[in-house]
Amino acid sequence: MHLVAIGGSDAGISAALRARELDPSVDVTVVVADAYPNFSICGIPYYVSGEVTHWSHLAHRTHADLEATGMALRLNTLATAIDVPGHRLHLRAVDGGAETVLPYDKLIVGTGALPAVPPISGLADPGDLLAPASHGDGLGPADGVHLLHSMGDTFAVMDTLNRESPASAIVVGAGYIGLEMAEGLTARGLKVTQIEMADQVLPTVDPPLGALVAAELAAHGVEVLTRTAVRAVARADAGAAGRLRVEAATTTPDGATVALDRYADLVLVVTGVRPEARLAAAAGAALGTRGAIEVNERMETGLPDVYAAGDCAVTHHRLLGTTWLPLGTTAHKQGRVAGENALGGDRTFAGSLGTQVVKIFDAVAARTGLRDHEALAAGFAPVTSQASPDDHKAYYPGAEPIAIRVTGDTTTGRLLGAQLVGRRGSEVAKRVDTYATALFHAMTVDALADLDLSYTPPLGSPWDAVQIAAQTWTREHHLPSQRQGLQAARG
Repeated sequence: MHLVAIGGSDAGISAALRARELDPSVDVTVVVADAYPNFSICGIPYYVSGEVTHWSHLAHRTHADLEATGMALRLNTLATAIDVPGHRLHLRAVDGGAETVLPYDKLIVGTGALPAVPPISGLADPGDLLAPASHGDGLGPADGVHLLHSMGDTFAVMDTLNRESPASAIVVGAGYIGLEMAEGLTARGLKVTQIEMADQVLPTVDPPLGALVAAELAAHGVEVLTRTAVRAVARADAGAAGRLRVEAATTTPDGATVALDRYADLVLVVTGVRPEARLAAAAGAALGTRGAIEVNERMETGLPDVYAAGDCAVTHHRLLGTTWLPLGTTAHKQGRVAGENALGGDRTFAGSLGTQVVKIFDAVAARTGLRDHEALAAGFAPVTSQASPDDHKAYYPGAEPIAIRVTGDTTTGRLLGAQLVGRRGSEVAKRVDTYATALFHAMTVDALADLDLSYTPPLGSPWDAVQIAAQTWTREHHLPSQRQGLQAARG
């Protein structure tokens, strides 16, 4: 049997590793569009900052490690077409040359995502490997204007940093990567301006928590501009405060639009991603939410012997049903499911909860499950409360509050989501994982009080911060029904 995986990132490599783990006799080939299989894209900001000292350290596993498992790697190779009836994959080298054909018995598509680039005048069309760009007069990496999605993008950014020694940077986008890059560039000594079109930085959390993140950025010298859309990027005139001029427009609270210019030596555009589903779609695969490849919970596409996993495919969410949520953790799990089922297994993807965490300087923000508006759209009756319990007993030095927002269903009491912002030493990631585990098992908010969590004064409290925040929700939003129940029981 010959199993072929397209894509050398999380999903493709996880599928290949699972297949070889289950049956070492299976012939596994992974087709990789660049020379960097199994690299951590999530780690790029920490290489830029200098905390990761060499780019090769971003590899989850080295080339040799992967080949030692028995898989074959076809590097710098593009998959250009899938011949579904003939069970053949058409390939060509990145640098051109004749097309070749690779037969397969089972195929896993893990083509990932592409940058979602906003319509900014003067920005070079980034293109992609399947459809090379015609850059024209647009500004690109050679001018100090960058995207950040691949190792190639990373090397281009590092070349600008090392060759030009820029003094300032503008980061367009304030999602997870944008925030991490604002920190990384600040750590390198650059003066950073962060521009976000939404009303707040980190739009995946509620405004009160987004405000805490914005305050952390400001405390470290980052200029934060929200409700601001970038319209154009151009070369600055001689004598300007940077070699690039970014033209933007800010929407004021009363709805007026105010034009503004900012200058910098480096511009980084990190405004999200979109699924790369063209190869599968051209072969006849159906597309679903946000144009991602439609798959069932076994990661089957509906095409004979063709599976899909990772950022190119839809996500099955435990509270929302089918959605699209590109996360590395999800891609690893989906790839493992696809690899097992391609060998004849019967495994299903258990579903995502959108659990995420990000470090911003000395703060950590995390979320899992649903926010109010998401839960309402999904048919729940949500309400959210906020608490600020200390991360450990106040009498032990160094206690810090964690801002925690808990969302629950007022009808059933079921936990629907949680959001947290705290200090780096406050175990925010551990605590969001506690909420994620409770969500996975459909627990009520009230039931979190029953969890047997660890305690010692330097690290926690007899009632952990997770539980105190849950009790706040219960007290504010579910206590009346509990009282009525007790009164009814007493007759």
